[in-house]
Amino acid sequence: MNRAEIFNQIKKKESFLCVGLDPDLNKIPKYLLKTEDPIFEFNKAIIDATKDYCIAYKPNIAFYECLGVKGWESLRKTLEYIPKDIFTIADAKRGDIGNTSKMYASTFFDNLNFDSITVNPYMGKDSVVPYYDFKNKWVILLGLTSNEGAKDFQFLKLENEKAVFESVIKKTSEWGTEENTMYVVGATRGDLLKKIRTIIPNSFLLVPGVGSQGGSLQDVVDNCWIDDCGLIINSSRGIIYAGSDVDFAEKSKAEAIKLKHEMRKILSDKKII
Repeated sequence: MNRAEIFNQIKKKESFLCVGLDPDLNKIPKYLLKTEDPIFEFNKAIIDATKDYCIAYKPNIAFYECLGVKGWESLRKTLEYIPKDIFTIADAKRGDIGNTSKMYASTFFDNLNFDSITVNPYMGKDSVVPYYDFKNKWVILLGLTSNEGAKDFQFLKLENEKAVFESVIKKTSEWGTEENTMYVVGATRGDLLKKIRTIIPNSFLLVPGVGSQGGSLQDVVDNCWIDDCGLIINSSRGIIYAGSDVDFAEKSKAEAIKLKHEMRKILSDKKII
């Protein structure tokens, strides 16, 4: 899916919402555990409930690979079930030397046919560029994360007085293009969003942390909006675990609709729709 197609979906759906598919057997409704494939049944219900209100789905690969072969099969079935006009993100955060990166890229792009994959760029250029060998696919690089441990390294000052995350974003922006590279930027770093936008003024940003993690949608928009939106806002727990009983999908739908309405107002104010 190219950039224009993503923007068309934003206008069509009146939304720039991504739903994170992070199914935890300890959190999904108990009655689903009696089914043959609880993970897929959970995802299927979430997709049915939210597909009209989001433009992307982001399975976190850890929640599948921890279950071994069954988990990978659940992931495959989930991907096949997602409507083809919805952008898919493999939240894998892979990062390794070149030949290994090539194999990871083949796994998620050739085998599973994801539209994109999250990649950790901290091993440098040769760990990232193999992903660019795949046409019509996106590399989503970790720019600035929202976890507490981000302070350990990402904010350290270098000799040029720039923080590590600033230098990483600046350098990696030279490896790909605005047509095949996005960045993960946590919504809880509101004070730094404007600074990041000055480094990558035209790139799409995948923004987790809105809602349950405390990030503000309006804050993200105020600091990061560009002409074709340039934002994909992810919500995982806030949507998929909105309910824990037989009506869990309806409650997920309600949360997705709530976010979509906020986004529709923003898109209207920006004269996108």
